[in-house]
Amino acid sequence: MKKKPVQDSRRLNTGAASRVYSRENVGRYSERARQRRTGKRIRRVIVTTLVALLVCVGTAAGLWFTSIASRINNGEIITSDLLLTLVDSNVTKEPFYMLLLGTDGRPGEESYRADSIVLARIDAREKEVTLISIPRDTAVEYEGSLIKINAAHVYDGADGMVKAVNDLCDVQISHYAEINFEGMQQLVDALGGVEVNVPDRVDDPKAGDFVIEPGLQTLNGEQALAFCRSRAYVDGDYTRMRHQRIFLAALANTILNKMDVSNLMGIIDSLSNMVATDMSVQDIISLVNAMRGMDTNSIWTANLPSWAGEDTYIDGQSYVFVHEDALEEMMERVNAGEDPQGPQTMGEGGDSATTGDLVNNEADDWTYGTATTSGTSSSEEGSDGSGEEAAE
Repeated sequence: MKKKPVQDSRRLNTGAASRVYSRENVGRYSERARQRRTGKRIRRVIVTTLVALLVCVGTAAGLWFTSIASRINNGEIITSDLLLTLVDSNVTKEPFYMLLLGTDGRPGEESYRADSIVLARIDAREKEVTLISIPRDTAVEYEGSLIKINAAHVYDGADGMVKAVNDLCDVQISHYAEINFEGMQQLVDALGGVEVNVPDRVDDPKAGDFVIEPGLQTLNGEQALAFCRSRAYVDGDYTRMRHQRIFLAALANTILNKMDVSNLMGIIDSLSNMVATDMSVQDIISLVNAMRGMDTNSIWTANLPSWAGEDTYIDGQSYVFVHEDALEEMMERVNAGEDPQGPQTMGEGGDSATTGDLVNNEADDWTYGTATTSGTSSSEEGSDGSGEEAAE
């Protein structure tokens, strides 16, 4: 029997064909085709919109980061000369030195002095920090002339300060940060205040027209500034420097251990209007995350072994002079990540103190050699070896 061709077996009869290709079915197929085309257009619109949104979000995020970086890496302060002086470091992998400055600069001023000078050694792996205060009147030789170290900022800005501290302490500084008085107030207020264990009564009209009583309390920006600036104590600038180190530890505790990490980018955004630093936003975030959980009461603290008195006046100006041998020995310990055993007031050293120890003693205890610490006791010997000389 002869088989029909395949195409013949699929051919519709006249009645079936008329039903398939009727006007009614043609309309139905046209509607389905139109719906398919409409669906494709809608999907294309959705995909295009999503891509556009992602591009816009990415662009906005990029512009935001660029805006923060341009503000926080202020080119008028973070100059190319400064960047050439600073040495490279991996902030989360190796210890590094950072110079922290509080200045009396005002917006628009191009020349101003460093009011607070702190050299910090930071070791994120071990969650360890050492804070060394440098008296602003410290005598240094700079470009062939004898000057107070804070005047190096007047001559060559941040670069001048880094070079002066590098030479004085025989270190290589990797990073730099600077904030002025107004910026410090704004920073503290942006954080909602900073909890500080105040060891001494602050009653100094030159620092603020209010009184801060001793004890654990949350300071606002104005109060924090007065706490860090007051010199109305027997040993003047030395208490002032201790208060600054206490505040830095309290500020670190607020950022590292009390602040909601989800607010970090907002704080960095606020910081960028107040602080100038060479550090990138990424490095700041990495360092904060690496240091979270740190015990900020265990920060080692000291100031430069130094003295000042009637014999340190030159051409009518009062200078602070460094005990060079004691400084060299202290910095060897600091470089090794050890207790600096440096002085907390005028003198050559011998004290073993953390920021936790600073808040547990009053100004007079350090001045007269009666302070007690978690390490050694300076009551056995005055901070400068005699107790009496420190009070002069």
